[in-house]
Amino acid sequence: MKRIARSILFVPGNRPDRFEKAMSSGAHLIAIDLEDAVSPRDKSQARAATAAWLAQGYVAAVRINAAETEWFNDDIKMMAEAPAAIVMLPKADLASLMETQKALPDHSLIALIETVKGYKELERVAEVPGLTRIAFGSIDFGTETGITDDANAMTSVRTQIIIESCFANLEPPIDGVSVAFQDADQMEQDAFRTRQLGFGGKLCIHPKQVSAVNKSFQPDSAQVDWAKRVVAAMESSDGGATTVDGKMVDKPVVIQAHRILADFEHSHERTL
Repeated sequence: MKRIARSILFVPGNRPDRFEKAMSSGAHLIAIDLEDAVSPRDKSQARAATAAWLAQGYVAAVRINAAETEWFNDDIKMMAEAPAAIVMLPKADLASLMETQKALPDHSLIALIETVKGYKELERVAEVPGLTRIAFGSIDFGTETGITDDANAMTSVRTQIIIESCFANLEPPIDGVSVAFQDADQMEQDAFRTRQLGFGGKLCIHPKQVSAVNKSFQPDSAQVDWAKRVVAAMESSDGGATTVDGKMVDKPVVIQAHRILADFEHSHERTL
């Protein structure tokens, strides 16, 4: 079963001194940020530093600048020289994602949905060739809509992202960042909610957040024990329906068990 990046840690593109630290943070994937974390005067420097680092053979996602900005074309040219890098497109909608895919047809794409337009076009966005995952930019989305990202206010938006991702056979989507990175308890609650809703990972803005996200997707010993017994029971039944703990076990339950075991197996491994 394919490994899924659960924790995706942003690192500013103009801080190459932090790239290695981010790689050793325990994050499953780092996302070098050329957009929000970099001021206009530092865009060229950040792009050059990112290109030099990727040229050494490192694998990372890169959040380029949005398609309507003056830096987009230069970012695209840089990414064309780094075929193994994953392109994270901010402010993604159908037109900008197709433009990016046309320019970088061999790259994997992550669409960062953070505008109403992108959200309204979700179904078609999810079908763009090369797209592997959708990420939710909850902060920008809340700024545009006025919806506060507290409690369950954005649950319907998140649910739609999950449904469209599932229907398009994409990897489970990535939830947005939590800004209170100093509050460990709140971070664990946010990460646990992310998993409960059906997301496959979460964006992080600080290394302190990584362990909470990884932990939220790591099965506990009881879940692992149940999953092993389910798989064993199904194998003993030659693929027919059977029972475990007095409950029916059939194909959907076995798929769930295999997912738990895969998460357990990969919980301490880097995911690229």
